[in-house]
Amino acid sequence: MTRTPGLMVPLLGLSLGLALSLPRAAATDCGSLGRVEQLAFAPAARTRWLAPRFRAPGPLDSLYGTVRRFLSLVQLNPFPSELIRALLNDPPSVKTDEVVRYEAGYVACAVIAGLYLLLVPITGLCFCCCRCRRRCGGRLKTEHKAMACERGTLMTFLLLTTLVLLIGMVCAFATNQYTHSQTGPSVRAVPETLLSLRGLVSDVPQELQAVAEQFSVPQEQVSKELDGVGENLGNIIHNRLKSTVYPVLASVHSLGQALQVSIDHLRALNTTSVELQEGQQHLGAPLQAHREYLLTLLQESWCRGNCQGALSRASALQLGADFSQVPSVDDVLHQLKGVPEANFSSMVQEENTTFNSLPLLVAMQTANVVKDLKKALAEQPEGVRMLAREFPGSEAASRWSQALERLELHSRPYLQEVQRYETYRWILGCVLCSVVLLVVICNLLGLSLGICGLFAREDPSHSETKGEAGARFLMAGVAFSFLFAAPLILLVFATFLVGGNVQTLVCRSWESGELYEFADTPGNLPPSMNLSYLLGLKKNISVLQAYRQCKAGAVLWKVLQLNDSYNLDKHLDIKQYTGKFQQELQRFKVDVKDLDLLTPEARQDLEALRGSGLEKIHYGDFLVQIQKPVVKTDMEQLAQELEGLALAQNDSVLRQQLQEEARELRSLYREKVVPQESLVAKLNLSVRALESSAPNLQVNASDILGNVTYLKGELPAQTNLILRNATECFLIREMDYFSQYVAWVKEEVTQHIATCQPLSVALDNGRVILCDMMADPWNAFWFCLGWCTFLLIPSIIFAVKTSKYFRPIRKRLSSTSSEETQLFHIPRVTSLKL
Repeated sequence: MTRTPGLMVPLLGLSLGLALSLPRAAATDCGSLGRVEQLAFAPAARTRWLAPRFRAPGPLDSLYGTVRRFLSLVQLNPFPSELIRALLNDPPSVKTDEVVRYEAGYVACAVIAGLYLLLVPITGLCFCCCRCRRRCGGRLKTEHKAMACERGTLMTFLLLTTLVLLIGMVCAFATNQYTHSQTGPSVRAVPETLLSLRGLVSDVPQELQAVAEQFSVPQEQVSKELDGVGENLGNIIHNRLKSTVYPVLASVHSLGQALQVSIDHLRALNTTSVELQEGQQHLGAPLQAHREYLLTLLQESWCRGNCQGALSRASALQLGADFSQVPSVDDVLHQLKGVPEANFSSMVQEENTTFNSLPLLVAMQTANVVKDLKKALAEQPEGVRMLAREFPGSEAASRWSQALERLELHSRPYLQEVQRYETYRWILGCVLCSVVLLVVICNLLGLSLGICGLFAREDPSHSETKGEAGARFLMAGVAFSFLFAAPLILLVFATFLVGGNVQTLVCRSWESGELYEFADTPGNLPPSMNLSYLLGLKKNISVLQAYRQCKAGAVLWKVLQLNDSYNLDKHLDIKQYTGKFQQELQRFKVDVKDLDLLTPEARQDLEALRGSGLEKIHYGDFLVQIQKPVVKTDMEQLAQELEGLALAQNDSVLRQQLQEEARELRSLYREKVVPQESLVAKLNLSVRALESSAPNLQVNASDILGNVTYLKGELPAQTNLILRNATECFLIREMDYFSQYVAWVKEEVTQHIATCQPLSVALDNGRVILCDMMADPWNAFWFCLGWCTFLLIPSIIFAVKTSKYFRPIRKRLSSTSSEETQLFHIPRVTSLKL
């Protein structure tokens, strides 16, 4: 107990140091709010996939390559950029001679086809007239030596021509069928591609809207943290102030205990002093009487023994300490009357409870502000809300989506017409291929029957019907050739003109990239067809570069270079939104008036202690008297000496008187001196305690009163300072959630949303459909059919020539060793009946 006040000075100094330093030092410490959570956003970009189309390798690939090389020879001119530009921008300015100059190869082919169309039917007509007059296509009149060689040569050439016709016819049949089989899937792929492109265009605003709606993720997180922000801020304030408030309350509690102990000691000092003075008054007279009586007895002449020693002790039988000389403490007690009025233990416990309930107090006081914060939080920033609407090309995307929808709907009837006309073409192709097949069959049958007829000529009983039949089949083939030459050349040239130009003008430039380069050259396309104009962009973009970027998987943001025409940072600027949020947070105020630290009663007690003058009491005067014995001699030892001296006396009366005096001294010692000595010991304890505590007790009381008063005045400011720092940390924490959203939006918009890979795949598929799956078989068909058509001319010539050798000969040579028999090993015919 005596050391407790001495420990209060360093403890109080430490508490004051913390009170003045810790809250300010923690102004920038935001770790008490915990780590910022990583928000999870749902991906807004939709996965689109357009299956790439390709033509599987097949046996006709070499034929396709041959046709392309042939068309490269037909069309030697490069891509007609100037002609196409004039055609797109000013059609009336296109000159016919420029078109003819570019299409020179096709014009030459048209001339050839025209000549074929003119000459072959006329030749057929003339041949027919000659046959009617029996002037051509008849039989040999005479047999000559070179007949067998001529016949063999003609038959060989006819056979080779027929075989080549057969190969061409088979290829024509195959390509005709393949073209027809590819038309259906290719036609159906057009709406699918348009729908995919429409999805690519129409999904962009929806994806941007989905991105904007993800703003609710940080909103919900902040709203969730706002539910407990009051209590969290209260915990922060409590944690920052407890190092200040707890030591102060502990010091108050220690001072209250020291005050109670000091008051108890002071009261004990006063009471003991009074009792000692009263006891001293009652002890003085008996001691004086015993002293005088003993002096009389011990001075008798008949006293035996060490009477002089006892006499010296008896002469000292008088009061030692004079407690009437100690200072009075009545004035101090009067100043401390009723102290302590306050129960410091319960007061400190109550203040601790009030301080510990600070989080709930802050939560209650900030409830209305949190409610207003949630209202402000529920609003969406204008830039985020208008993100999709003000995105470049949004209106263009809507127009494109509607245009693609109309194109897809309107294309279906045309595609059906394409399929219908393709069916007609396929039927016509099958018919004409069948005609070529019929010519081949006639040639083969004619050759077979003619050869059989030649072998049968050596038999006298043979019939000439086989040779005649073979000749007739050959002539039938000639007739079919003349009859269908015109339809064949017309179909060949029509399909050649269309398919050839598609290959040389479109497919070749498409595959080489010249089409994209043409589109990229300024002035080639009219403004209505400019991609940047159609998308509403401020900067022109390269179609070829855009295609390559799309093919590599880039998104529209990079392809269209929207960072130059769309300020994404401006739309994601939420400073105005966060500013309003910050203004609401600044309304956070905490009133800690309920935290008194000292009640009025406790303050009065400490003020009474400070003004009591406890430290002015002269405790040395008390110690001077306390150090003196109550009686100057040792009464117990004196009584023992008297008893021993009584035994040495011969005089019975003296012996009895000494013994009686010893008994009375012991009785007086026990009854009067021992209580006095106990009171002296008690007084000594109180004096020692007060002497050690009084000098610092009032200083501590003054310091605590001053510090509590200062802290009571500074506590609201410190609390609001801590609250302001904590709210700034809370604001930084909550703004980090919105910063996560902004960073995610930038990444999503610039790297994920609206990937244009389906666009490049659609363009590649369009090229595959048009060039590989339709144009190549189409061109191979007319190439094979044209091959057959032009081979009909040598077929006609060789068939007409050969047929003469299959008919019976009017005059034959008599030589048995003719070349005829040697060539075919046919017996010589000796006679011929006409």
